[in-house]
Amino acid sequence: MTRLTAGDTNLKMPNRPNLLEVRNLKKAFSVSPGPLGGRHLKLRAVNNISFDLKQGETLGLVGESGCGKSTTGKLILRLLEADGGQVLFGGQDILQLSRKQIRPLRRQMQMIFQDPYSSLNPRMRVGEIISEPLKIHGLAQGGDIRPEVLRLLDTVGLTKEHYNRYPHEFSGGQRQRLGIARALAVRPSLIVADEPVSALDLSIQAQVVNLLQDIQQEFGLTYLFIAHDLSVIEHISDRVAVMYLGQIVELAKAEELYRAPRHPYTEALLNSVPVPDPNRRHIYKPLSGEVPSPISPPPGCTFHPRCPYARPLCKEAAPPLEDKGSEHLAACHFSEEVGKFRNPVRR
Repeated sequence: MTRLTAGDTNLKMPNRPNLLEVRNLKKAFSVSPGPLGGRHLKLRAVNNISFDLKQGETLGLVGESGCGKSTTGKLILRLLEADGGQVLFGGQDILQLSRKQIRPLRRQMQMIFQDPYSSLNPRMRVGEIISEPLKIHGLAQGGDIRPEVLRLLDTVGLTKEHYNRYPHEFSGGQRQRLGIARALAVRPSLIVADEPVSALDLSIQAQVVNLLQDIQQEFGLTYLFIAHDLSVIEHISDRVAVMYLGQIVELAKAEELYRAPRHPYTEALLNSVPVPDPNRRHIYKPLSGEVPSPISPPPGCTFHPRCPYARPLCKEAAPPLEDKGSEHLAACHFSEEVGKFRNPVRR
């Protein structure tokens, strides 16, 4: 089977239409200040983000834990309700649809969850788990259900012997394959993969990533791939969006972003990747400090307390996400200086 690398797919066909358009998406949660009560505070999990996703493309969404990646995925599928913005799927704003109106679109947008065990009903057998969406959406009836489930199992590398087993009888990698089969059952156009390999062993991660690439080619799928592992994102993505404190701070083609990041946070993430050669570790400048609280973010550029390029302007004015050339977007006042601490041996 063919293996894809960054930039091998639809980036050679820039005229493909947008399948998904996210505009000024926002979500805040009300947080209690403590056990004794008091005025509730707002935690801005997703703060006014926008991006497009073309048909057949894989967009990687990366950032530290708590930056809002998973919340973004759930907002797009309306597993959480947004506070504002637009999510245009095929040109239709799904945030304005009623529950009845959005139901036909549910089969076109599916999610692969991070934890393959908790996302599967432990009381149901594999055949029931995968056939349930087929029945709900009327895609198979009666005697047609079992052959369709067996076909899906074969697609994800499982066999007919697994049909009557329970989720606890499978390994983590096999359970994630079941989650992928369930998502494929309704023949979706878009799959939001929320850290689908982060709970798996390294050897199994590569197998699952390769499986996702193979079925993308076979079924013409579009992925929003959420992860914190930069090597996984680099391997599977056509473009990469970097999130920090609820905002997208950089967005570019994967090859360009990894070769020449234009935001200090992206550079810091790349430089934080462990180096196997002890003689070259000194050339890496790891990311320092802690992520500020999204309840009370820093003024101006939210990254300035951790930024080696920060100047007084960064504390005063938030930089817009703008094109720095060749559709490479970055939210940084001094993006042309980024690279001062870059690892010189990285491609």
